[in-house]
Amino acid sequence: MFESLSDRLSQSLKQITGKARLTDENIADALRDVRMALLEADAALPVVKDFIEQVRAKAIGQAVTSALNPGETFIKIVHDELVHIMGDANDALNLATKPPAVILMAGLQGAGKTTTVAKLARLLKEREKKKVAVVSADVYRPAAIAQLETLAGEVQATFISSAADEKPVDIAERALKEANKQLADVLILDTAGRLAVDAEMMAEIQSLHQAMKPIETLFVVDAMTGQDAANTAKAFNDALPLTGIVLAKTDGDARGGAALSVRAITGKPIKFMGIGEKTDGLEPFYPDRLASRILGMGDVLSLIEEAERKVDKDKAQRLAQKMQSGRKFDLEDFRDQLEQMSNMGGITGMLDKLPGMGQLPEAAKAQVNDNQFKRMGVIIDSMTVKERRFPDLINGSRKKRIANGSGTQIADVNRLLKQHKQMQKMMKKVSRKGGMQRMMRGMQGMPGMQMPGGAGSMPPGMRRR
Repeated sequence: MFESLSDRLSQSLKQITGKARLTDENIADALRDVRMALLEADAALPVVKDFIEQVRAKAIGQAVTSALNPGETFIKIVHDELVHIMGDANDALNLATKPPAVILMAGLQGAGKTTTVAKLARLLKEREKKKVAVVSADVYRPAAIAQLETLAGEVQATFISSAADEKPVDIAERALKEANKQLADVLILDTAGRLAVDAEMMAEIQSLHQAMKPIETLFVVDAMTGQDAANTAKAFNDALPLTGIVLAKTDGDARGGAALSVRAITGKPIKFMGIGEKTDGLEPFYPDRLASRILGMGDVLSLIEEAERKVDKDKAQRLAQKMQSGRKFDLEDFRDQLEQMSNMGGITGMLDKLPGMGQLPEAAKAQVNDNQFKRMGVIIDSMTVKERRFPDLINGSRKKRIANGSGTQIADVNRLLKQHKQMQKMMKKVSRKGGMQRMMRGMQGMPGMQMPGGAGSMPPGMRRR
């Protein structure tokens, strides 16, 4: 998300670097480029106009502190204003009511409502330790009820059945009684969508809202529809007392106009953003972290939180004990590390959250890809257990067999073995006192992390001092 906007803004803000003071003249070109970048990102025109005026007003004559140069001062102003238009801070769900807390999900057909219901159920179960029940009041879309039943089973939420011949309000009221009986903490109600906003749809969802009196009414919107997303959200907000927005399909949106416009147009907070089709792809929306990513500053906090949730701590502990006992880091350990990286969204997903990685040359970006890691996993899977544990056994004939079994070339097997050796040396250094510093010096040898031109070509903020 935001790739094109981030690239455009990075180019625009470079023009300010080196100026002694921020004046109307020397920021005019940069502001013009920022304005074009936001419009190309499909942000709503009124939002863009207000954003530019606010940045100009704060930047003109801004005193440059000793800690920041004019370019950095201007970037900080842009960053702070981006945070402001997206909502200033994360707005968490309000579940402070007598259980079950009802969450009503609204949105157009195809926005990703049903998938978001399952994602939210999983998030509440895993992170909030809530007992969650889900029900579908969508009696119009074929297989909508069956889809939610399947997803509920996947995330281990309680599924309350419904039928296409029932009235939506009857379904909702019966589901509330059932959720009460089952002592559920939260009941998530999936409602029907339409291809466009219409009076019949609004009347139905208003009657559902009146009957259920949900503590949270969330509007799910497809981020790829840009400023249309904000306009649709406003139409729903005029008809319903929305409490928040969920931006779905953000991984398919390189522009980011919806995130920049929805809060300003509706006045309602963006509470979550959906990423991908998997049920773990829902994240709380943090405006400050997203603004940092837009400006190429990374999002290290989210990366750390993701590692806390998704890294297998038992495996990590076993590996640490193995290294401390003096045993070698073998190919099975290497395979585990590749899997852990994949669980965290792959190398590209991780790099997206690291500061300065957006400024990498295209040649370097081309070298950093998840396909290389997948191929390495296939090669390791084609080895025998003995070969994985004792890589030195792998001679010419074994390499040929492994290459044939994995559909790769002998050169790919050789490359994997070389990268494993480099990783093995790094892990040995980490297991010693002061090993982390040694490991950072060895990062250039990591698979897929070779930077053209060596360490000197690493982006600002990533260079060793």
